[in-house]
Formats: sequence, structure tokens, C-alpha cells
Amino acid sequence: MTALPDPARSRAVLIGTASYRHLPQLPAVETGVVDLAAELCDATVWGLPVQHCTVVTDPLSAHTILDPVHQAGEEATDTLLVYFAGHGLRDADSADLYLALGDSREHLGYTAVAYQHLRSALRSARARRKVVVLDCCFSGRAARALAGGDVLAAEAAVDGAYVLTASPRDRIALAPDGERYTAFTGELLGVLRHGVDNGPELLDLDTLYRVLLERLRAKNRPLPQHSQENGVGRLPLARNKARAGLRAPAGPVLAADVRTAMVSTGLAVARLLRAEGNTRDALPVLRLALQEQQTAGSEGDLLAVQLELSELLAETGQVKEAIEVLELAFHQVHKVYGPEAVLVCRRLADLLQESGNHLQACEVLKHALDISERGAPGPA
Repeated sequence: MTALPDPARSRAVLIGTASYRHLPQLPAVETGVVDLAAELCDATVWGLPVQHCTVVTDPLSAHTILDPVHQAGEEATDTLLVYFAGHGLRDADSADLYLALGDSREHLGYTAVAYQHLRSALRSARARRKVVVLDCCFSGRAARALAGGDVLAAEAAVDGAYVLTASPRDRIALAPDGERYTAFTGELLGVLRHGVDNGPELLDLDTLYRVLLERLRAKNRPLPQHSQENGVGRLPLARNKARAGLRAPAGPVLAADVRTAMVSTGLAVARLLRAEGNTRDALPVLRLALQEQQTAGSEGDLLAVQLELSELLAETGQVKEAIEVLELAFHQVHKVYGPEAVLVCRRLADLLQESGNHLQACEVLKHALDISERGAPGPA
């Protein structure tokens, strides 16, 4: 394979449980899942659209984990990636793997999500290729379950699946005290962010596994495991940033591509920060993304950034600046038909009305009505 999976036809579901009532806390999981989502959406890594990357943090029930996987499995036709980080559990009466929820208890599988249910969701997915990444204790049990090594595996095999796990089947994973990430996810993020020296331009799953194995072994940390079917290990998953740094600058075209990637990444990071309730850090990220997009002189994600920024400004009481951002967006789309134009008009009208500019709000709403009814702008 010589190209990355098509981002438009691929999906990712990233699940992380950091807070527990009966098990040790794992604060590194939350930062890991958020930062991994940002890397996958980075145009210089894979470029997965933000709306195609679902992040689930601290799920409290089985359906909050499995429903997003089923939905992504219905939508993805190229590649489906599912990542779970948190405690992995063993049931007292079986050798099965269970994924812990916030209220799960040790040795009681019925309080967690059986891996077999996640496996069933993967089996029903439409995607040609499925990638499972498990950063949890005893995660090697999942690799074995897909490796065809026993009767259970033969019954549960998933066509086109690749499983990458943080530890062997009977070993615990590692979340070092004081470190930002778990041992496994920290190394995974390091590879995505910095690449592999002397590696190929595109990093496939087998290469990713070998590099993780070498780096974790050198640090005397739990060794990852993997299994695959139908040669999925040759599937490229990320661009090798180490190779990109060796190439000479390609002039203004490269600069524009980098700027576009910065905007896309900034928008993705800001949305993830907002999802985590961190509006303080999301605001400067969005302002920077808007500045970069305007400097680039192209539309691209400009409207998406403006809508996101105006919404966050309004939420934090900065209504005047929110109106200014939306007015700029309105001037860009007021002669364009489409749902984005209507959305800009409606949001701008709401803010104008809240600030007492009722006449101007009515004019903007009339314009939105003209667009919706006629499919074209009203009289200038």
C-alpha cells in the first residue's frame, strides 16, 4: 500500500477512562486520548477530519463505549480505528478481557464491558480494515483472541483486523507516576509527532509495532503485542515526520500546505479542549487559527474557525467580539447559498438581538429566510 487510508471514508473512536470509584485513578489517560485525537486529525500526520474522530472520556456504561463504535462502523468504508485506554480487568471465572468503566470493580467482569462485545461491533463494521489499539492491563488477551490460537479465537476472528496492545496477555500495562502519558501511549505519540529516523515516508502498522517494541524494551517497560489478519500490518497509518524534515523547502506551495495544516490542527485541538471544558486554552488556539487562515488568503476552514470562535466568545460573555467575528463571516457568505450561510445568519441575528440591535437582527434573519426559501441571496 502506498497511500494513507482515505480520511473521508475512515473513522476513529478514541475511548479513555481516567476516573474510577473502586480502582486506581489514571490521570495520564485523559491527556493521552485528547492528544492522540489531535495527532490523528493533524494534516501532517493523517488528516482525519475532526467530525470523523469521536472522543469518549470516562464512560459510565457499556452503550457509551459501544454505540460510538457501532456508528463509526456503519459510516467507515475504508478504515476504522478504535483506541481504548484505561484499566483492563480479568473476571474471576474466565480468562476474558474486560474494559473497565468508572464504576467497575476488580475481578467482577459484569461491572465492566466485555471485550467480546467490542469485537462484535468490529465484526459488523463495513470498513475494509479495522485497527484496535488497547492501552490497558492484560490487553494481550485481545491480541490472542484475534490471532487464531484457540477455539475461541477461531469463533471470534475479525476479517481485516489488526490489534496492537500495550502488554502481554497476563501482564499489567504501565502508567508511570508523574508522567504526562502512559508508557505505551507516550511512545505512540512520540512516533507520530517526531517520526522514525531512516524510516519510510509512510509508517505502516508493522513498522509502528516494531518501533514501539524497540523503544519500550530499551526503557525496560511492558512490551506491546500485536496480531493481524489479511496482511493489514502493511497498512500505512501516518506520515513519517522524520522524513519530512529531510526534504528541502519547496517554496510557497509548501508554506501554504503547512499553514493549512496548522489551521486544521488548531481547530481540532480547540474543539477537543472545549469538549474537556477548557475554554481558557481553547480561545487563544482559535484566535491563532483564525489569524493563520486569514494570512493564508484562502477560505479552507475559515468559516468553521469563525463559527467555533464566535460561539466560544459568546459563551464566555465576550459578545461584542463574537459579533465582530460573525459579521466578518457574514460578509464572506452573504452572497452564497448553503447551510453554512444560514447558520452564520442565525447565530449573528441571535447575538444582535441579545445586544439590543433588533433592527439589524431582523435584516440578517430576513436574509437567512431568503437563502432558505429561494436558494439564493435576497436583493443586495
